[in-house]
Order: sequence, then structure tokens, then C-alpha cells
Amino acid sequence: MVLEIIVTQGSLLDADTDAIVNAANSLGLMGGGVAMVIKKAAGDMVEEEAKKLAPIPVGKAILTTAGSLKFKSIIHAPTMEIPGIRIVAANVIKATKAALKLADENGYSAIAFPGMGTGIGGVKKSVAANAMIETIKDFNAQNLKKVILIDIDNEMVEEWRQAAADKKQI
Repeated sequence: MVLEIIVTQGSLLDADTDAIVNAANSLGLMGGGVAMVIKKAAGDMVEEEAKKLAPIPVGKAILTTAGSLKFKSIIHAPTMEIPGIRIVAANVIKATKAALKLADENGYSAIAFPGMGTGIGGVKKSVAANAMIETIKDFNAQNLKKVILIDIDNEMVEEWRQAAADKKQI
């Protein structure tokens, strides 16, 4: 089944989905970037749950509750082993695929991603956008029907749009 990809500018916390994806680190710490925004809105218990399930290898993902947020859960998909390191684009692919797989296995029909690896990880937004779109396009979903790519950063949104247009996905 081909996933519907929706690209939009806005807050990940406002997405109308079953779950949101946190571009995590393997330790489950939520001290910076999008993770910190999620933790502030959801509550500290989300980070505590993630830390109990750590270490989470890059290429795997875990589910926690969504705390005080409206989602069924938060998918933590590490793009980096430890907080604050630069990463390669392959980590974006691995994290995106792991999040899609976990969402699909849990019967979710819609999830939302922020830009993966583009903050502290240092991956160029154009590279991350292409990696994410290609990974979503190639994913063979059983339950998942829709992926929302949402970011407050206009440049990230434009890079997704360009990548999707290049691959004729939106």
C-alpha cells in the first residue's frame, strides 16, 4: 500500500495522528530540540519511560505513552547514539524506517514526523528530506495509511515539498 504523504508547516504537537515521532537519542534523554518541546508539553514521565527502555540502537524505535498529549503514543526513533553528536544521513533513513515499522506493527493509521537529524545531528535539510521521502515511499505498510511531515521550520517544509515533487509523491 502506498502511503499518503502530507507536508505541512506547523507544530508536531498539533498533528492529527495516532502518534508523533521523536528524533531521539539512544539514551532516551529528551534535553534538546524537538525532544525537549515534546517533553515540556507531554510531561517528564515520557522521558522517564524512554530512559527505562534505553539503550535504543539507531535503527530501532520504542513506544512510550504520550503523557498529557492527545496521541496514543510517542515513537522514539534514535538518529544518534548519544546526545549532541553529528550524524550521517544513513541514520535518518534507519530512524525513519524504524518509526514507520513500529507504527505499522501497532496498527496505527497515521503518524507525524519532524525533520529527522537536521538540528543537533547536523544533516543538511535537503539531504534529510530526500532520505525521509525515499524511505516513506519505499515502506510497505500493512496498517499505516498516512504520514504527516510537519515542522515549524519553513526551510525543512520546502525541502520535503521539493523531495516529494521530485519523486511525485504529493
